[in-house]
Amino acid sequence: MPKRQPTSDGRSRGITRRTVLRGAAAAAFTVVSRNVLGGPGATPPSGKLNLACIGAGGRGAEDLSELKDQHIVALCDVDGRRAAATFQRFPDAKKYRDFREMLEKEGGGIDAVVVATPDHTHAVAAMAAIRKGKHVYCEKPLTRTVFEARALAKAAREAKVATQMGNQGMAFEGNRLINEWLADGAIGAVREAHVWSDRPTHLGKKELYWAQGIERPKDAPPVPDTLAWDLWLGPAPERPYHPAYVPFAWRGWWDFGSGGLGDMGIHNLAPVFSALKLGPPAGVCASSTPVFEETLPVACVVHYEFPALGDRPAVKVHWYDGGLLPPRPEELEDGRELNREDGILLVGDKGKMLVDGWGGESPRLIPESAMKAYKRPPKTLPRSVGHHREWIETCKGGPPPRSNFADFAGPLTEAVLLGTVSVRLGGRKLLWDSAALKVTNLPEANPLLHYTYRPGWTL
Repeated sequence: MPKRQPTSDGRSRGITRRTVLRGAAAAAFTVVSRNVLGGPGATPPSGKLNLACIGAGGRGAEDLSELKDQHIVALCDVDGRRAAATFQRFPDAKKYRDFREMLEKEGGGIDAVVVATPDHTHAVAAMAAIRKGKHVYCEKPLTRTVFEARALAKAAREAKVATQMGNQGMAFEGNRLINEWLADGAIGAVREAHVWSDRPTHLGKKELYWAQGIERPKDAPPVPDTLAWDLWLGPAPERPYHPAYVPFAWRGWWDFGSGGLGDMGIHNLAPVFSALKLGPPAGVCASSTPVFEETLPVACVVHYEFPALGDRPAVKVHWYDGGLLPPRPEELEDGRELNREDGILLVGDKGKMLVDGWGGESPRLIPESAMKAYKRPPKTLPRSVGHHREWIETCKGGPPPRSNFADFAGPLTEAVLLGTVSVRLGGRKLLWDSAALKVTNLPEANPLLHYTYRPGWTL
């Protein structure tokens, strides 16, 4: 498979993803005036969106590369040095440090907002934009807490704005093939799935993508002149600045991120949730290396139990990170091993499917003889015009992206983050009442579904 290459924020991206995101041409639209479309943030299909970006210096810079054919009218970042190249790239865009000020001053001229901050400010930034009737694209995971995911999904549904989470694999051809092959009965009814990523480890490298399994640093170096530390903290609890958190070192800290599960679990679990229509889990339990007060463990395994739904039987989904893998399936031929970076193994009554890569990019039946014998079904799902392009078309009146907040991104994020709650409690099993947004068997788990924001920050 193509090797993943590090991006500017330390993440990886394969050739397949680059092709998917950049290779699709924009569809043609009929000219319709803004007032004919109606609704918050409505934009004529023939026009360009007026876009703002919150978190322009990190992942936001890459999002803007995919959206540069729109009007970039406002940019916000708390770190002037990190955002300098992006600010120079769009000289006509208004520049801000505080997204609240940006939305207040520029809101009337903004159609849609890209949120590409660290996880702990996803919810407050996205919600502020939704409250003003703006379309929102938010990087994954959608939120830092389970409660925030539910709240954002509800707000997006009520505001009727176009939303999309940044799990690019939902646009992959392989993602659609998984759906179509399972619906075709390629491996029979699926009762078990194994999903993994090497994060936070870095295959073939000595260093981690980010640190986990460590204590809070005791020293307090001065805040860089270009960084507005108070704004970077946002709603998170007060703590002194340290380079152990910024930039792109925050993902392993409980207050800011959700480790490998929140990072790559959103990507790699998405095809399983989509194809099997999983909905909320009934139970979640975990095991891990030592859990620290401040940071996630270096590696964990999380077990999700999903009840039967319609003709689909109950499903058990097992997540592995930190270099851990499921048992090697017997169907793999000699000399063929599991992809240690990312993958999915679906176990059906009549066979197995192995997805070799992140986001569902390369599904195959195993052994290879089963793949060669399989008569592929017709393609029944609409194909993607490109991950970011899906959102742009939705903003202009098109159908919602598959990973919109209300229908998919919110529920997926809830389930993924429930796994981190179990990890934080030492692996104890959680019985989940989704309707009540409550863990029913462990009262001590419920405070971990959210936290009290610092003064000045609201959802």
